[in-house]
Amino acid sequence: MRPVLLLDVVGLTADALAHMPRLSRMAAGGWSSELATVLPAVTCSVQSTMLTGASPAQHGIVGNGWYFRELGDVYLWRQHNKLVSGEKLWESARAAQPGYTAANVCWWYAMGMTTDATVTPRPIYHADGRKSPDAYVRPPELHDELMTNLGDFPLFTYWGPTASIASSRWIVSATQHIIRTKAPDLTMAYVPHLDYDLQRFGPTSAQAHAAAAELDQALAPLLDECEERGITVLAVSEYGIADASQPVHVNRALRDAGLLEVYVQDGKEQLDPWTSRAFAVADHQVAHVYLGDAHDDALRRRVSALLRDLPGVDEVLDREAQARYGLDHERAGDLVVVAEPGAWFTYYFWQDDDRAPEYARGVDIHRKPGYDPAELFFNPDDRLAKAKAAANLLKKKAGLRYAMSTVPLDATWVRGTHGRLPTSSADTPLVLCSDPDVPVSVAGQVSSDHDQVPASAIKSLVLDLQGIRR
Repeated sequence: MRPVLLLDVVGLTADALAHMPRLSRMAAGGWSSELATVLPAVTCSVQSTMLTGASPAQHGIVGNGWYFRELGDVYLWRQHNKLVSGEKLWESARAAQPGYTAANVCWWYAMGMTTDATVTPRPIYHADGRKSPDAYVRPPELHDELMTNLGDFPLFTYWGPTASIASSRWIVSATQHIIRTKAPDLTMAYVPHLDYDLQRFGPTSAQAHAAAAELDQALAPLLDECEERGITVLAVSEYGIADASQPVHVNRALRDAGLLEVYVQDGKEQLDPWTSRAFAVADHQVAHVYLGDAHDDALRRRVSALLRDLPGVDEVLDREAQARYGLDHERAGDLVVVAEPGAWFTYYFWQDDDRAPEYARGVDIHRKPGYDPAELFFNPDDRLAKAKAAANLLKKKAGLRYAMSTVPLDATWVRGTHGRLPTSSADTPLVLCSDPDVPVSVAGQVSSDHDQVPASAIKSLVLDLQGIRR
């Protein structure tokens, strides 16, 4: 059985690939296709579909987060693998091939994952409120090996205003270490670098093209090593990033209509999901709207009409319409809103920036009740933003508590987005394979530039590449 590297090059499109000669050479020696992604086209949903072969309605990952009705709170970027229903790729392989081994480097829902080796970012949360870089790694001895050889996981280059190629380089090196020392049958690795400047500056910007070339250079040693070791590389992408020009403040519209409520702490407003009649969990170009009473047909009609009239909204999906997209799961919003091309949804619910919650100006992915791409920026309106960040790092090194307050509240700085289904080949993700023999599972789907491999077929594709019969 030939080992496989399942490499998630998030944001990979034909335009990005044009600036990636090493990855292009791999594809030229094998085959390539567009990938038919799922709605919502966001990390957690697409990865879960690839690894289970199921739709979001079946595996339950309806976005990067959702409203946990049983807890009365919005949570994004949870990490436990038991949130994902269905048999995962390596579990199916083990059932057919006892002794099959798998490793995961930074694919999502890694904690508690049944892979033989796992690496995922996991900060140390100190008792005094400080946060230090680290990773959740198992087996435990692998943690010490990686930290000794590679240094601490570069958490602050993985996301936020200082996000850079450093995190992807660390991930590549960790993947190489695992391949050399453990030789898994399946190795999964996720490299995030194309997410950064494509969202900051737009997918066709000079910065985006430079980021693609930079990532290609970082991937080259890993691709070379796989070639030397006879490892098949299957490179996938969850989504393509499209130009963004119109932030849509859906929660503010619901608040203006008297449907969203807040409560106040220390002069700052907080979303009150327990008493709101309607509020949205914004997730790029898709927003899940939860109703205080899902059985109130009059409320549903009122909210639906309000959202349809909101500039930048393309579709408002009730449960029946969600089923057409394979999204009708109980975790999904009572209504799901899809943005028009170029538009995307903010999570903002305050009307006065002076009343914005403290976390709004920081990088705080676990407390914000929605995704915030503005976290990729130092506030351009604050000339001292970088200096303040540097001062806070000094406080951290001295063991002092600090609050990062560097993120802008002006959503118009964001230039790239994703989440809706692609509207053209420019924002359509790709599948690339180093093996020229096209498996039967996709043979009829890669014969022309217009054919696509479904995200739900990736699981079967890997098993076919390895000759595993189910």
